[in-house]
Amino acid sequence: MIIILFRLLILAAIIILIYTVYKYFGSANRKLAIAQKKHQFYFLDHNDDVKHNFFITYKGYQFEGEKYLGATDEAFEVINIVMHVKNPDNLQGFDRQDMYFLEEEILIRYPHAKIEWRYPMNKLLLK
Repeated sequence: MIIILFRLLILAAIIILIYTVYKYFGSANRKLAIAQKKHQFYFLDHNDDVKHNFFITYKGYQFEGEKYLGATDEAFEVINIVMHVKNPDNLQGFDRQDMYFLEEEILIRYPHAKIEWRYPMNKLLLK
């Protein structure tokens, strides 16, 4: 009886271990960190929840966008997005074309949105 109980306990531990490994490798935050290390583009967003901010990594830089809901002619949509960079001290080499690329990617997902950039990114737009 104890041997059967011990086998069930080991089987439960193996199932929990497999589930934990699966959740770890499928984690969106982990994918965002890997894309940032590899200097790739990655867009992490919860489309169904406006309260959650979205994160973008591009060329090793990480950006965060705050979504604000508003009314359009047809429905309630995200109409305003405020963007800021996570580490503004590391922006060396980031240019206006990169900024336009990010805006295009955001507008693909939120076509009614007006994008506002926070300091120091807004200084790049003024030049």
